[in-house]
Amino acid sequence: MKVFVTGSAGFIGFHLTRRLLADGHQVVGFDGMTAYYDPALKQARLAILRRSNAFSAVEAMLEDKDALTEAIASFAPDIVIHLAAQAGVRYSLEHPDTYISANLLGTFNLLEAVRANPVQHLLIASTSSVYGGNAQMPFREVDRTDFPVSLYAATKKACEAMSHSYSHLWKIPTTCFRFFTVYGPWGRPDMALFKFVDAIERGEAIEVYGNGQMQRDFTYIDDLVEGIVRLSAAIPEEGRPVEAAGVTDSLSSVAPWRAVNIAGGRPVGLMPFIETIEKCLGRTANKTMLPMQQGDVVATYANEGLLEALTGFVPGIDVETGVKAFVDWYRRYKDAA
Repeated sequence: MKVFVTGSAGFIGFHLTRRLLADGHQVVGFDGMTAYYDPALKQARLAILRRSNAFSAVEAMLEDKDALTEAIASFAPDIVIHLAAQAGVRYSLEHPDTYISANLLGTFNLLEAVRANPVQHLLIASTSSVYGGNAQMPFREVDRTDFPVSLYAATKKACEAMSHSYSHLWKIPTTCFRFFTVYGPWGRPDMALFKFVDAIERGEAIEVYGNGQMQRDFTYIDDLVEGIVRLSAAIPEEGRPVEAAGVTDSLSSVAPWRAVNIAGGRPVGLMPFIETIEKCLGRTANKTMLPMQQGDVVATYANEGLLEALTGFVPGIDVETGVKAFVDWYRRYKDAA
């Protein structure tokens, strides 16, 4: 198959693209290579992808509508997987404009390009952050997502809504998948695991928000990629919801569109997570305990039933295995730098 991946040089995009290439697909990656974090890490990922003759890269911004439309039109993909976005809850407090341009305008440009160049399946990355102030857990895809507590979450909620309207109007089969605290090798430097490991290795204190009381449904990157790959074959069909005991499908009543959680449904406390990092590093962290930051939520916890019903898969890699894999990669990457 021919697969078009936005954000292919990013953390998740790199791992997904590498998996797609290993599975024998032809992939065009589209990425703006912004300076949100060190572009050298993105270039290192891209260099690995370019080893495959089945991969080609387009360097441009989502906001460049002509470049994005031309890239999709010339490749004529079977599947489009839209991962590129301005990420990060805390960054949205300081640079809100980048979320409007990348997430809203960028996704609009992508939807227009897909409307003009129909595909078998459009998959769009969303986030557990859309559940916002929802206190009922575990989060189900059919739960309300009307109370975002960060601009990042609000823009991703808007992307879901925009994609639904295009799916309804133009009958574009669309799946929005919601990530839950993804981590693993080649992760972003602004992510908690990277920051904790880097600080501990340097002998610096780590900042522990929420006084360590937060919980996250951590999802290892390989599990996430497996979920995306399997969902790519689970194409929504209007009027044909999945039927499984105890599962309520999020399939729209007026469009071939659904939202799906990708997570294992096993939240882990922040302090046990840090203890796992300390064990893997063989060092104890100096901790600076801080209150919750604006835009953060206390806990995330996914109901994984719909994902399992659609794909037969539930993420299962434990944090001990995942953190060790990250630490091993981190040390290799730093030694080679």
